[in-house]
Amino acid sequence: MNNKQLKKLKRQFTVPSTLQESSTYITKLKFYLTIFNDIGPIKYLINQILLADNMLSNGRTPQPLPPLLLPDNIQDTIVYYINNNYALGDPTGDALWDKMTNNLPALDALLRDYRDYLAAHYGVWAYINSAFINDLAQFLNNQPVLEIMAGNGLISASLMQKKPHQLVYTTDDTTWKSENNTGRHPFTPIEPLDALSAIKKYGHHVKYIIMAWSPDGIPIDVAVLNLIRQSYPHLQLIVIGEKNGATNSSEFWQIAKLKEPFVLNQNYKTFDLIDERVYLVK
Repeated sequence: MNNKQLKKLKRQFTVPSTLQESSTYITKLKFYLTIFNDIGPIKYLINQILLADNMLSNGRTPQPLPPLLLPDNIQDTIVYYINNNYALGDPTGDALWDKMTNNLPALDALLRDYRDYLAAHYGVWAYINSAFINDLAQFLNNQPVLEIMAGNGLISASLMQKKPHQLVYTTDDTTWKSENNTGRHPFTPIEPLDALSAIKKYGHHVKYIIMAWSPDGIPIDVAVLNLIRQSYPHLQLIVIGEKNGATNSSEFWQIAKLKEPFVLNQNYKTFDLIDERVYLVK
C-alpha cells in the first residue's frame, strides 16, 4: 500500500459506522470462521478478535493483537488446502475455492473495521492490552495519576485491576455520550469533568496525566499542554496517539516535546495501519 492509499484509508476513520455499532460485527466474524475454519492464518486472526471481544465484554483487559491483515499469500494457502483435500476437478473443491475467494474481500474489510467496532460497541479508541498495562503500572510506580478525556475509562480500570491500591482519577466531559450509547456502560466510574477542569482540580494531587486518543484536529490538547507548562510543570503528561495522523491537533504535534520510551512501547502493539505510540510530553 502506497502513502497516498494509506492516508486515504486513515481519513476514513472518523465516526463509527452504523454497521459497526450493532452486534452484527461479531456475528459476521463467526460466520466467516465457519467458512475459513480450516485455513490456519484466517482462523487465528478471527479467534484473536473473538477472544479480545469476550474479555472486553466481561470488563477485562484484552490481550495484544497481531496485525489484523490477511497475509499476502492467503490465496496460495487456500489453494494448498484445497489441493491437499480434494482431487483435481472435484466439483466440491472447486465450489469451496469459489466460496472462499469470493468472501475474502468482505472478510478483509471486516478485519480492517475492528477499531470502528471497538469505538462504537465499547467506547474504546486506543487499544489497551494487558501487557502494556503491566508496563504502564511499573512505570507509574504507584504514583497517583489522572486520566483526562478517558472515554469509557478502560485505561483507568485496567490500571486499578492490576494495582488495586493505585490512586487513579478518571475524568471525561462525557459529551460524546449523546453520539454513542456505549457511554452508558463505562469500565469504571467516570467523573464528569472536561480536561482543563480535571487538571485544575487534581493537578496538585497527581504526578502523571494520561491523555489517550485526543480527537483529531481539535486543539484541546494544545490547551492541556499549555496549562501544564504554565501552572503544573511538575506533571508528566503521557500521550497515546498517532503523531501527525489519526489523533490530536497538528499544532500539538508541532509544539510538543516528545520522548518515546521503550518501556511504554515494547508491548503497545498497533493492530492496523494507524501507527499509535506512547509518548512522554513536555
